[in-house]
Amino acid sequence: MITMGRVSVDVYPQQTGPLEDVTSFSKSVGGSATNVAIAAARHGADTAVITRTGNDPFGRYIARTLPEFGVSNAFVETVDGLNTPVAFCEVFPPDDFPLYFYRAPKAPDLMITAASLPLREIERARIFWTTVTGLSEEPSRHAHHVALRARTDAAAPTARHTVLDLDYRPVFWSSPEAASREVAVALEHATVAVGNREECEVAVGETDPVRAADALLERGVEIAIVKQGPKGVLAKTRDELVEFRPHTIDVVNGLGSGDGFGGALTHGLLQGWALDRTLAFANAAGAIVATRFECSTAMPTSDEIERFIRANPAPGTTHTIEETADA
Repeated sequence: MITMGRVSVDVYPQQTGPLEDVTSFSKSVGGSATNVAIAAARHGADTAVITRTGNDPFGRYIARTLPEFGVSNAFVETVDGLNTPVAFCEVFPPDDFPLYFYRAPKAPDLMITAASLPLREIERARIFWTTVTGLSEEPSRHAHHVALRARTDAAAPTARHTVLDLDYRPVFWSSPEAASREVAVALEHATVAVGNREECEVAVGETDPVRAADALLERGVEIAIVKQGPKGVLAKTRDELVEFRPHTIDVVNGLGSGDGFGGALTHGLLQGWALDRTLAFANAAGAIVATRFECSTAMPTSDEIERFIRANPAPGTTHTIEETADA
């Protein structure tokens, strides 16, 4: 599995409340695409991330730490003159976790060029995972489109899925309309799309979970997944609709849950599991991460998730599309 996109050093508070009152912080590797690679590696996947850092101590920390998580740093390069991004958050459980990105004047991970891509590896990876953030600026935008087209054009027998994380962050875009235009092109090459209701609105103009999933399927994806926060998660294919309610947990930090979900999702895809089993597994992974302070270091193993599911079963329903239509 190869992911491509954002990386940072997360400097997260060890207490809840406003940052001005926090007295201690932890340092960990962060960034959505990088976290998903780390989460997938926790399930035994052979993973790598394509990203860029500054030529600075934080960049060296990332390059050194990724292999400790089981993630290859072979495609991590440095960009002179730019600093490795830093991200801070505030923790107001159960559902308010403001993020503060320090990526000015430009994040190195937005300097990925098409010429620097390991296209052979991208074409052959069983899963290739990208996020919408990588489409927000050049030269990263062009590089992402080149990588996605390469997946489609090569049609390598080893390639299983191309996943587009609809990870829309307004701070990275000039307007939602600009994001919508880029997402429309990227969806032409994706087999799986994952996003929350707000991200689906940017991607396909729909917030209702079923209509959003249908709109994503109409764009050509094989699996559309809509995360609904406190209402659970929905996944749809052309033949099946699966829904799971959320787990009841004591939320510590909701940040990173989506990345834990993503890593667990890719595990199910790689294993060839049925959609309901994959969604239950990913749903539980997201819940576990939400009970922990950090993101990358919070990613659970497969055994942890299976134990959690046995102890905390979440109601789920599965319907064929014919049954849904009859209802």
